[in-house]
Amino acid sequence: MQLYNLEDKNVMKEKLMEESFQRVTVSFYRYVIIENPNDLRDELYREWSDLNAFGRTYLAKEGVNAQMSIPEENWEEFITKVHARKYFENIPFKIAVEDDGKSFYKLKIKVRNKIVADGLNDGDFDVTNVGKHLTAAQFNEALADPNSMVIDMRNYYESEVGHFAGAICPDSDTFREELPQVEEMLKGNEDKKILLYCTGGIRCEKASAYLKHKGIKDVNQLHGGIIDYVRQIKAENLDNKFIGKNFVFDERLGERISSEIISECHQCGKPCDDHTNCSNDNCHLLFIQCTECADKFAGACKVDCQEVASLPAEDRREIRKLKENSENDSVYKSRLRPKLNSKVDD
Repeated sequence: MQLYNLEDKNVMKEKLMEESFQRVTVSFYRYVIIENPNDLRDELYREWSDLNAFGRTYLAKEGVNAQMSIPEENWEEFITKVHARKYFENIPFKIAVEDDGKSFYKLKIKVRNKIVADGLNDGDFDVTNVGKHLTAAQFNEALADPNSMVIDMRNYYESEVGHFAGAICPDSDTFREELPQVEEMLKGNEDKKILLYCTGGIRCEKASAYLKHKGIKDVNQLHGGIIDYVRQIKAENLDNKFIGKNFVFDERLGERISSEIISECHQCGKPCDDHTNCSNDNCHLLFIQCTECADKFAGACKVDCQEVASLPAEDRREIRKLKENSENDSVYKSRLRPKLNSKVDD
């Protein structure tokens, strides 16, 4: 069998929407030495394809980072097969908070140098010397401690739509950028009780080890991240200290945790926390857009993109070629946040 997907993404999305069965959205990760990640990649692709599994998985010599969508009828078999591998034995699964079964439309498994891009030289410190893992109840208790500093280890566009009450949310576009920012923030606060959290826990594993290496004494991290925090507070009837939405890296782009909307539409300023990607595939910028602006601009982030998105496919391809060959195209070179401080004119 072929070990990658060649089908058109729009066709795959249509097939997903037509499915009559339910799927389970799950994420899991583990830092573990994988001897031959390329061989494992091909084995997993064959195995998971047979189970009609979709999702995005990164493998590296340092471990695995996976977000998956599994048909309910194949869920138990998937768990059994994953746990049967020595690298993934008893690996914990984090089930999605809100799940319509449409989180992924294809299977993608890639081998990378790292399972999370952090820009660190792991040989410089002990990556296994991580912070103390806290349950949801312990994390809530620690949040109330006046000596605590709670830090969001996610990117700005994630914390923009949801975060823990009182959290410090660094203004960073990538995890690689955030680590030195957090290190700088903690200067003079080395004796504070540091509380870290992220989506599923993986970024905090590396961040906590790095901060301990830098001399921070009391480093703690939310076990299982926001995803498992929500599961625990529901199971144990605990107070929810998370405000807004939890951003997720799949087709859903977010899970509702509380009713509060803490962000606004980047185009009109109306309260909104719905992320979307610009409908101009040559841009594909991630931004927040309300339903009214989505209708007005046809899902585009600005008028120029709206005009491009409305062109015939052949013309869009030509523009893409020009963009790819241009070294001075600042609009398409920039993949950072939408600079919409001045709202789009009517």
